[in-house]
This record gives sequence, structure tokens and C-alpha cells, in this order.
Amino acid sequence: QVQLVESGGRLVQAGGSLRLSCVTSGRTFSGRAMGWFRQAPGKEREFVAQINWNGGSTAYADSVKGRSTISRDNAKNTMYLQMNDLKPEDTAVYYCAGYPSSGLASLNPVYWGQGTQVTVSS
Repeated sequence: QVQLVESGGRLVQAGGSLRLSCVTSGRTFSGRAMGWFRQAPGKEREFVAQINWNGGSTAYADSVKGRSTISRDNAKNTMYLQMNDLKPEDTAVYYCAGYPSSGLASLNPVYWGQGTQVTVSS
């Protein structure tokens, strides 16, 4: 069984920064791609960032590219999303996700966390 638990979401002013963390329980973390999604009020859940099994490849949504960095520490079974220059439109529930593959691909995640709230005030 695999469990993903996000943390780090908080209220922050526009222009500020925060780091989200996702701790994964299980033995398959190091062998699968991971990602972050978010869902703003009244909107569909959208892709934010993805990282391959060893952190060598990453991908970002245009909305966060240049402001965010996804990383992972397989020894700690933890994935991170560093977000800088936050904007009000970044306000959303952020979800940690695990993919069935080891590399980057447009696949549906098979594991989801419960989400952590990020609120950016103007």
C-alpha cells in the first residue's frame, strides 16, 4: 500500500514563497514518477509539475514555470515543490500524486494525497 501526505500549505502574501512537501509511505517511491496538481475554487484540477524517478527530468505547467522547482529526495521518500513569487491565482488545494511509470509521461496518476491548502493574498 502507498500513502502520500502533503504538508506546507499556508496563507502567504503575493510575492512570497513556500515549500510544499509530500511524504510517501511504501517501497516504490524511488521507482516511480511523482507530480503536483492543484485545484482552485470552481475550477478543474490542473497539472502543476512532474518529476521522474531519480529527479533527472522535470516538467512544469506554463503557469508556474520559472517560479517553481520540483525536487525529490528518494532516501527520505519525500518530494518537494518550491514556489516563489506567489500570485493570487496560485491559490488552490495542492495535491501530491504518484504515477504508474518511472519516467515523464502524460499518464493519469494512480496515487493521490489528501491535499494541502495554499492561499495567496493580494
